[in-house]
Amino acid sequence: MKKIYLLLITFVLSGNINAQTEFGVKAGYNLSNMKWEVSGFDDFKFSSKSYFYVGGLAEHHLTDKFSIQAELLYTELGGQSPAEELTTVVGNEVLVIGTNATTFTTSQIQVPIAAKYYVVPNFSLSAGMNFGFNISSKVENTFNSDQTPSGKTDLFKTLNIFPFLGTEYKFNEHFFADARYHFNFFNAAVQDAPITKIGFLQAGFGYRFK
Repeated sequence: MKKIYLLLITFVLSGNINAQTEFGVKAGYNLSNMKWEVSGFDDFKFSSKSYFYVGGLAEHHLTDKFSIQAELLYTELGGQSPAEELTTVVGNEVLVIGTNATTFTTSQIQVPIAAKYYVVPNFSLSAGMNFGFNISSKVENTFNSDQTPSGKTDLFKTLNIFPFLGTEYKFNEHFFADARYHFNFFNAAVQDAPITKIGFLQAGFGYRFK
């Protein structure tokens, strides 16, 4: 057993010596889709929300083919409900007082961690988990009133987890483009709220320091 441990330690140390860690920055477009799942009813789907993302990365090369990449990003997720009429009753009449659309937004610091496989030196595939830490969440109504107030919301959990698949293409040793899709497998809402699923696409460009 001691010989096996020594061989493993030697392998890890030699790998660390030969491995290379790169640092960089990235930014791009974020498109999220949100839905509510309510037992006994059809899913309530919100309109997509567009935003940007920006942050930094560190990639640790294990071999020529495999690497581990961790990032620190800022972005927003959420969705908007379709506009609906608001009514009130005056005497025997039902009056339309306006239309309202509700937008839910959560600002996040995200920590994606991915395992990458280089198909060829300039092109890689990746899979991993994105840990989204909510900074603040809010609800906004286009018709802001006592009936439809805007402000902070406690809908979203403090930590959301998103599995993802991605790809990256390097134009040269510095510049690259990448894209990922994050799956809505886990509930993003607190216990007493409707089950809330969020999936999102990220696509953008980055720069690695050499």
